[in-house]
Amino acid sequence: MEHTSQHIRAIALGWIRKGDRLFLSEGYDEVEQSHFYRSLGGGIDFGESSIDALRREFREEIGAELENVTLLDCIENIFELDGKLGHEIVFLYQCSFVDEAFYNREEIHFEDGYRWYTARWIECDRLCSGELRLVPPACLAYL
Repeated sequence: MEHTSQHIRAIALGWIRKGDRLFLSEGYDEVEQSHFYRSLGGGIDFGESSIDALRREFREEIGAELENVTLLDCIENIFELDGKLGHEIVFLYQCSFVDEAFYNREEIHFEDGYRWYTARWIECDRLCSGELRLVPPACLAYL
């Protein structure tokens, strides 16, 4: 297996619920040729707290401000994506949008500097049943 980097990446993700749905970003594994879903967020910069990184990522990616931000869990995630091994420490935060309009948008397209993504509201039962894949898998415990 080819490794692009051999370091552990620290990330912060935002768990946002609306009734029986979660706000998730859709990803695609080129090697497995399969879609997966993950909470929005991203990497923590050196000298930045995980909560500040979460707020910055939501601001940069979709122009959203967050409130009611509470740490749910810290998860170690070892995974394979596009045929490469990845290792990350995930600070998973429960939070909500300041602007209520985000709850009425069915999907939002955004760019992270490398590629375009779509975030949308996904029904929790589709994730629980395994019909749609949620990553990291440990997040399923919060459904």
